[in-house]
Amino acid sequence: MAVRTEGLIKDFGELRAVDNVDLEVRTGEIFGVLGPNGAGKTTTLRMLATLLSIDGGQAEVFGVDVARQPHVVRQLLGVTGQYASVDENLTATENLVLFGRLQGVGRARARTVAADLLAEFGLEDAAKRPISEFSGGMRRRLDLAASLITRPPLIFLDEPTTGLDPRTRGQMYQTIRSLVADGCTVLLTTQYLDEADQLADRIAVIDEGRKVAEGTPDELKTSVGNSTLQVQLTDPAELTTAAEQIHRQLAVAPVLNRLNGQLNVALESADQAGDVLIALRTRGVSVASVNVSKPSLDEVFLALTGHGASADPTTAKDPR
Repeated sequence: MAVRTEGLIKDFGELRAVDNVDLEVRTGEIFGVLGPNGAGKTTTLRMLATLLSIDGGQAEVFGVDVARQPHVVRQLLGVTGQYASVDENLTATENLVLFGRLQGVGRARARTVAADLLAEFGLEDAAKRPISEFSGGMRRRLDLAASLITRPPLIFLDEPTTGLDPRTRGQMYQTIRSLVADGCTVLLTTQYLDEADQLADRIAVIDEGRKVAEGTPDELKTSVGNSTLQVQLTDPAELTTAAEQIHRQLAVAPVLNRLNGQLNVALESADQAGDVLIALRTRGVSVASVNVSKPSLDEVFLALTGHGASADPTTAKDPR
């Protein structure tokens, strides 16, 4: 295992931000930690990276105890946080050389590594430009390059594509996949469902500090049914009536979204969609639109937590 945690706990006063989280990240995979803002994803990552103390449980990185041997753990991983850690007043080359020197790399070697990384990340033409002139995507790529100066076997990526446009996000996806192809293990936190679906070999779903599910994307989708029926009601006030009728018809409780008047129903067979619509018509419930599809991670998250992955961070337990 590249990472193993057992009963991981982190408290901030009376607030329990991470609550008995167990994780096992295998060497050579992309492991996704999926959850809304404030779910405890970043706090978990910061404990594993020795940036926060562990209040309970155990954590190991390649068999090394995080709490007992933090100096060894730091040599085994690179961290790219939610916000670029580069110096605005320095050029791209100067930033990478600085990071290299801070990690004990000799001056000449640091310059060579900086040039190689800038070429690898498509930033060689911007090598002498100050970071203040960089776009958001360029900053994120440079930040990721800085975490690879010593080529650690484990990379922590904390919401690496937040704020990036779709094209730049796609470039980051290619970069992350290439890291794994070169032998790295990646632990990725994200609130983007499609990002976890595209990148992660396995996913842990975290909500309010607790792990509520784990598996491959396909395993998680199958857990909520072979098909998903999405019913948009004309009148959201009829949600309760519709849910009761569906439960009587299928013996399955639908997931309700009261904000937009939508129900999500896990189906064993897509043919059951017709039975649901007939039952709703019989009860006099007006339907605005219907969609039947294979389950997405959005349906999985909604079924597991009762809310979407973009939950309001002001209502979440972990403000970090």
